[in-house]
Amino acid sequence: MSLTKYLTTADYYRHDGGILNINGAMANQGPYNYSYIFKYIIIGDMGVGKSCLLHQFTEKKFMADCPHTIGVEFGTRIIEVNGQKIKLQIWDTAGQERFRAVTRSYYRGAAGALMVYDITRRATYNHLSGWLTDARSLTNPNTVIFLIGNKGDLDGQREVTYDEAKRFAEENDLFFLETSAKTGDHVEDAFIETARSIYQNIQDGSLNLAEPESGISPAKQLSARTGNGASGTDGSGQSGDSKCQC
Repeated sequence: MSLTKYLTTADYYRHDGGILNINGAMANQGPYNYSYIFKYIIIGDMGVGKSCLLHQFTEKKFMADCPHTIGVEFGTRIIEVNGQKIKLQIWDTAGQERFRAVTRSYYRGAAGALMVYDITRRATYNHLSGWLTDARSLTNPNTVIFLIGNKGDLDGQREVTYDEAKRFAEENDLFFLETSAKTGDHVEDAFIETARSIYQNIQDGSLNLAEPESGISPAKQLSARTGNGASGTDGSGQSGDSKCQC
């Protein structure tokens, strides 16, 4: 079954204050050596909660008063997939049309794209086709695209049904979940399942890691460039000098 690919929280395990292992075990705490870096982008209209999703995933915090992103914001976190530590580099892009020329430059080389709409604002859902066109035309053919219906905690104000979004995802071969950046519901799931799918693409040979467009950097390449595959991270996996200013 392809993943609209109906995800349940039973597939995941959560633990505060450590690296998440999607197979249910905690990874060893530091030093933070990892096998790969995966580049993610978060795309979608202004105000759908992209920055709040980034904060919830990287810092386990909900930012109630997130100002709109200007240009791009950046965050990192180390996770574990099938016994491999993976560093996620996550680029949160501005949703305003006037910044699209700038943010489109960040699509290239993305291994994963989280495409977000607000379940309480139909206009943000109606614009998904445009965002998907950009993602498909500016990233590589194997980029994993995950559709996220955010603000699930506001179900009483819903303007987009789960079923219609699921159909859109099925028709376009997308992963799909509804999330709440406020409560954290399914936020881990979206980011981690994207990584798991990317890793599967590596294992089955559908990604050429020698191509920059793959969005994946093996650790041995990083070590050759930096001398330390884990430099720049703090104990939470957040980049020491890069913190999302939602």
